Parts: sequence; C-alpha cells; structure tokens
Amino acid sequence: MTLWRESLLYSLWLALREAYEQSTARRILYAFGGWCAGQASGSRVVSALSREGNLSANWETSRFCQFLTAVATFPGNLLHRWYEAWAATFEDSFFARLVFELGEGTAIAESWFIMLLWVIPFAYWDNAWSLLAFAFLLVLFHAGAMRRQTFRLDVPDIGFYPAVFFFLMVLAAPLSYRPELSWRFLGYHMAAAVCLLVTVSATRNAADLKRLCAGATFCVAVSSVYGVIQRVQGVKVNIAYVDAKLNPDMPGRVQSYFDNPNTFGEFLVMLLPLTLALAVCSERKRGKAVAAGVFVVGVAALLMTYSRAGWVGFALSVGLMVLLLRPTLIPALIALCVLAIPFLPSAVWTRILTITNFNDTTTSSRFPLYEAALNLIRRDPLRGAGLGSDVVRQYIKDFRLYHGSAPFVHAHNLYLQVAIETGLLGVIAFLASIFATVKRGFRAVRDADGGAAKVITCAAASGLCGITLCGMADYPWHYPRIQVVYWFLFAMTLAGAKVCRAEAE
Repeated sequence: MTLWRESLLYSLWLALREAYEQSTARRILYAFGGWCAGQASGSRVVSALSREGNLSANWETSRFCQFLTAVATFPGNLLHRWYEAWAATFEDSFFARLVFELGEGTAIAESWFIMLLWVIPFAYWDNAWSLLAFAFLLVLFHAGAMRRQTFRLDVPDIGFYPAVFFFLMVLAAPLSYRPELSWRFLGYHMAAAVCLLVTVSATRNAADLKRLCAGATFCVAVSSVYGVIQRVQGVKVNIAYVDAKLNPDMPGRVQSYFDNPNTFGEFLVMLLPLTLALAVCSERKRGKAVAAGVFVVGVAALLMTYSRAGWVGFALSVGLMVLLLRPTLIPALIALCVLAIPFLPSAVWTRILTITNFNDTTTSSRFPLYEAALNLIRRDPLRGAGLGSDVVRQYIKDFRLYHGSAPFVHAHNLYLQVAIETGLLGVIAFLASIFATVKRGFRAVRDADGGAAKVITCAAASGLCGITLCGMADYPWHYPRIQVVYWFLFAMTLAGAKVCRAEAE
C-alpha cells in the first residue's frame, strides 16, 4: 500500500480526481443526478413498488399463516420443552452446549456449505447434495431452537405468495400426467423450499447477511477465475450455442465448471450484486479491495460467457442498485457505459447487435418451443403437464405438440415452463411471489436509514430483478443447483428486508 501511494500513477490519480471535483462536468452531472433522484422518489413506479398489497399486509394475521407457523414451529417448541425439563443436564454437557452454539450460528454454517457446494464441477455434481445439505442445516437450526425460545422457523417473513407457490408444487407431482416422472423434481423444489425457509429464519442481523454474501463472493471468485483460465487456454466454438454466420469472429463461450455458458452467466447475474454489496459495506479496506477485485473478475467472466440475457439482466441489476442507493450517480453511470462502447471487443459488440435479430438461429429456434408450450397450456390450462421437464417432454411427444427440428428439452422461458408444469395458477403464484418480494425489498431499502442491511437487501432485490429478466429468454431451473441459487437470492431479499425492519424498530 505504501508503494502504491508513492507511485506516479497514484499521484496522477489524485490530480485527476482534484480536477474533476472542481470541474463544470461534475456540477452538471450532480445537478442532473439530483433531478433524477427527485423524479425517481416521486414517480408512480416507485410508489407502486412501495405500496403493500392487502394479501401481504394481512398475511401474518391470517389463519393460513398461523396454521403453517404452528406446524413449522412445533418441533422447535417440543425440543425447547425437553431442554427446559433437563436444562441443568444439558448445560453441564460440553457437547450439548457446542451443538447449541452451532445451531444458533446456522447462518455461518450455511455460508460454509455454499462455499463447499457451489464450487463443485458439473461432472462431479449430484443434485441430491442440495437437499441433504439444507436438510442438515434445518436440523442444525433446531439444535439452536432447542435452547433459544425465540429461535424458530420464520413462516410470516416468507410471505403469502411463496407459500402458495410451493404448495402448488407439492400438488403438481401427484396430479402429474405421469406422476412417476415428477417425483424426483419434487425433491429439487423441496431443496429450494428448505433453502428459503432456513435462510430467512437463520438470518438475524447484518452480520449474518454479510457472512452469506461472503460465501457467495467466494463462489463468484472461484468460478470466475476458472472461467478466465479457460479463456486463456482457449475454448472451442460450439455451434449449438452461437450462430457462426452472424458471429464469425466470436470465440468459444466460457462456461467455467458449469455445463452451459448461459448457466454460468445466470449464476453470475444472481451473485455479482451480492459481491458488489460486500465491496460497498465491508468495514476493512482489505475486504473492500478483495470484494471489488472479485467483482471486476466476475464482470470480465460474464462478458466471456457471451450470454446476451446475462448481460441485459446484469445491467438491469446494477442500474437498479445505483437508482436506489445513489440516484445522483445515474448520469455518471450512463456516461461510463457510453464511453465503454469503443473499448468493447468487436465480438462482444457483434453479439449485442444480435439481441433483436430474429435471423439468429439461437433465437429463431425458440419459437417452435414457445408454440409447443402455448399449445400445452391450451390443452390443460389449470393442471399443466405436471412437475418437471421429463413429464413435459413426454406430454408434448404423446400429443405431438412440438414441430421444431431440434429436440424439445424445455420451453427456454422460465415463466412458460412453470405454466406448462403447474398450470396458470402456478405461474400466477410464481409471478406474484417475485413481485411481492421485490416490493418488500425495495420498500425496506427506502425506509432504512443506511448500513450493510440496506445495501445487501438492495443488491439481492436488484439481482432478483436481473435474473427475472433473464428468465424471459431461458429456463435457469433446468439445472437444479441454479434453482437453489435462485431461491437463495430470493431468501436474501426477504432476510434483508426482515433485518432492515428489525433495525428500524
């Protein structure tokens, strides 16, 4: 650090910074940014996002919520009664006290599980590990609930719509067109549900939020460095991922240790905002520098995936973070994006221009998929085909709903896929879950005075908006590990809003 401060480059940076602070450009940008902030705070969009719906407002006092809370907290209450009856015996035992302490630190254990699980290469991955890991965390949580009466599963903070959505997932398996093809997918959704419940319940303060962000940042660092190494070594062009005629100069797409470059891009879209939040709210300069470095490497890896949906989703998430946390920087962000255009590699710029080009085979090949999905919805709008892509493929094959040349794998659209698996009620509940959770996160950011909880909540809600946009062009849940990451980000939004509310109270 001393060598850096004594260097010529650092002196040049200080001179440029001083010149900018006293420049007319800075005054104009800050004036325009202040105007943007005023417009944003008084806009109808922000007002709509800040308003709480009747169902959400009355959720905690509803009989449905009280019933689910009673069921979810019954094991913890039963264990606590056992502890009270044998309190002296438990407290005299070193191992019992150790287990209690580990249970109360479930959020810390979750951050370690994230670092262990989400860096396993695709070739060695087993989807059962997610369910086993979060089931273990659920047991560990109840070890903490045994001693602490206030340490209980937090059903009210999950919200009405996510509870309805997962309830419909449970019904979709036995009501499936071919139930035997749906049961294993129910396990994937249960892993996501337990992840949501444990993350929201175990997170108690801003320190827990930062620990979970640190776990996510570690995964971004490992996957991004691996991706950069792939680029240095060279990646073979796969014509299944790119139209070679429209992108003649594009190199092979980096996929890190994932099976698909789009999957890697979606992974980064979800976790990069949390990495940026950790860089902003870290108390130590070294922590800020490390998180910022990981963020830069992660953005570079995202560019190397050549995932168009990933780029757009990431731009949306960063834009929302700036809008909510520092709206005066909006003009500077726009100017930075415009100035960066000449420095983009030609292959990246060419790839961007193909976003709206329907002659691109990777885009045009999806229209038969959409048509088949819509035909399925017309045949069975309420029930759908059943839970999981396997039964959807079988349904479409039996009724000859697909007429494309490439094999039908999934609908290549998150919302169409949810609709054809669970019917219109399922997709409505899912969309309502996203909208209600994003509203809760943004409302918490608006009402919070500051601090790490506000920044992390904003990052999680913005990242959720980014992956929601990506879902319009792809089906991220095709890989169950990414599905769990999605619901982890969902849970971080709810947990952040919970901590913000607790700090305000």
